[in-house]
Amino acid sequence: MSIRTKKLSSTRLVAVAGLVTAGLAAGAGVASGSGLDDGRRQLARTAADDTTQIVMVRAPEVEDRNEVIELGLDVTEHANSRGIEVVLHDAEDAQTLKDAGFTWTVTVDDLEALTEANRRQDARYAATTTRSDLPSGRTSYRTYDDYLRDMFRLARHYPTLTRPLTLPNRTVLGEPIRGLEISVDARDVRDGKPVFLLMGAHHAREWPSAEHTMEFAFDLLESYYDRDRAVRDRARRVLSTSRVIVVPVVNVDGFKVSRGAQPLGDFSTFDYEMKRKNCSISAATPEQYLGGTCADNPAGRLRGTDLNRNYPGFWGGGGASPIWSSDTYRGDAPGSEPETDAVRQLISERAVTVMISNHTYSNLVLRPPAIAATGLAPDEPELKALGDAMAAQNAYTSQASYQLYDTSGSTEDWSYWITGGLGYTIEIGDEGFHPPYEEAVVGEYLGEAPADSAGLGGNQEAYWLAAEAAADDSLHSRIRGKAPAGRTITVSKHVVSPTSPVIQPDGSVGEPILYEDTLVNQYATDRGGRFVVDVNPSTRPLVAGRYGRYPEAPPQATVPLVNPAEVPPVGGSESTTFEVQGLPAADNGYAVVSISWPSDDPEAQDWDFTVIGPDGTPVGSGATLNNPEVIRIPDPQPGTYTVVADNYAGGSAEHDWTGEVTFESPDPPIETGVKESWLVSCTDRRGLVLGTRSVVVDRGEVVGVGDVCRRGSYKR
Repeated sequence: MSIRTKKLSSTRLVAVAGLVTAGLAAGAGVASGSGLDDGRRQLARTAADDTTQIVMVRAPEVEDRNEVIELGLDVTEHANSRGIEVVLHDAEDAQTLKDAGFTWTVTVDDLEALTEANRRQDARYAATTTRSDLPSGRTSYRTYDDYLRDMFRLARHYPTLTRPLTLPNRTVLGEPIRGLEISVDARDVRDGKPVFLLMGAHHAREWPSAEHTMEFAFDLLESYYDRDRAVRDRARRVLSTSRVIVVPVVNVDGFKVSRGAQPLGDFSTFDYEMKRKNCSISAATPEQYLGGTCADNPAGRLRGTDLNRNYPGFWGGGGASPIWSSDTYRGDAPGSEPETDAVRQLISERAVTVMISNHTYSNLVLRPPAIAATGLAPDEPELKALGDAMAAQNAYTSQASYQLYDTSGSTEDWSYWITGGLGYTIEIGDEGFHPPYEEAVVGEYLGEAPADSAGLGGNQEAYWLAAEAAADDSLHSRIRGKAPAGRTITVSKHVVSPTSPVIQPDGSVGEPILYEDTLVNQYATDRGGRFVVDVNPSTRPLVAGRYGRYPEAPPQATVPLVNPAEVPPVGGSESTTFEVQGLPAADNGYAVVSISWPSDDPEAQDWDFTVIGPDGTPVGSGATLNNPEVIRIPDPQPGTYTVVADNYAGGSAEHDWTGEVTFESPDPPIETGVKESWLVSCTDRRGLVLGTRSVVVDRGEVVGVGDVCRRGSYKR
């Protein structure tokens, strides 16, 4: 665990010593809350006399943000390269941050007042706006019944393009999880098409995530008959070549509690509007917190499991809590929750080639890996290209999820590493979990002011790009052949995978847990003849290796940093630049900025540094207690970089900085050489297996199996 955050006090050293560093293999890390929070801190929170604030804690490194999460405070998960936002309920919360050596700036000085103002703004907008520019025309947040009505309405109006969907499991409280399938001949689920899956509300309080998901369903269907030929043609290409599945509310129980709660607006224990988790009751819940209902119980909103920490992929590692009352509680076992398992089954039974799980908030497009120690995904170039393309439309930051902080058990990490389908989390907006509708839904979806994406396209265009990518043959795999009428072609495999080494509540680390997945795609040959089944690659990314590249030239020679004349006053800053070369002169896998200064006391003399890339965005920072500060920049693009030096404490002519930039070759790829295969089988109407083939197919490839219903006819 990093202990590098600014101003590391002796009190903080004691606190850090109480945390246990876990192994990094398979993404193990320190659990949220371990050693510092046994659940009592959050359970003690009520609507106290103290004014509730939101603060941005200064945490420029991923390790720093992970440490903030570990303190057991109420972390909003809104983070960026400068820090992470935390809800301070009282003076005790503030003291915890101080004792740990963190500083912060206040972003919301009275959360209750802001929440009430947002509520008034929503009421005014709904009262004064007859119809918004959204595809549905909505002017206010939906209730759960509204979602059901809208899905029923679309299914009724577009009967050949839609198929109502109920996921395999009911929720903890027995509710069905509803969705809608959208495609040409939508009811033919065995059509072999690739699938784009769009989901919302894994976290109950994140209402815009469900709104955006529902709006895209309206968008697709209305566009199919649009008067504008370009709009109409685009929708018809998407729906004829792929299937779109929308599940607006995954966490039905939690959402109904959050949406129907009496507003308090203070994030306290009994502020059910801010419920995040589902309604399960952990086996670890103390007896005094049992009883009551999900919407009214002794533990308030804190009972339940964080569904986006419960997926089996790398479950049990860093970035999720083993403490039952934590907002990021991972659940009692990998994939233990019926809602999580329902999504797993859906993805396992369809060729989901692109998946987006919508959340709020941070203006981010996140891609695997979600844990730094996992290493870059073998499909990093493809994942990044699509993520960047979506971010260009919604003006969000596109990055690997681990660059925010470690997160184990997330949806896209399981989906990608096990099935090979490209997976993303989109964090909508930057103003809160469900801020004013006009901003968080209308503006962010359409790309209208005050959203940062005004004039670009917004999430509306980002989703269209994702749907088109799902149908892109170069981004998944295909199996083709021929079969007589009345046969069913099944493409399947059964796999066993390990979780992370499992971090225990006391901080110790146990062995990984093995879990099983069965992936199945089917195609029905109603008329016989040739068929094409779109699938993900046969070899799971989990076993394929890790991304890297071989150098095409030596790395660049060391570049000294020129310190400007004079020294800025404490609190002031100065800047200098350096050049990064590209091919054919140099092939740089990393640029390593190292800056030091003479000092006898790390708290008396201290400099902070930020590196800004050629496009004007930050690419790294050093704002710790370390001397030298070292900033590693992966795959630096050629151009001019700016180093901003902040005189944090005691910088003077005697304690001025010097530095240099060294360069390293890129990491080579890790190619395991292991290949997995799909089992392709043909069955008749009685279910009798007539023939099978084992097929190895990579991303972008098409493999022929001939007449799989007849032995000995295999052709590549």
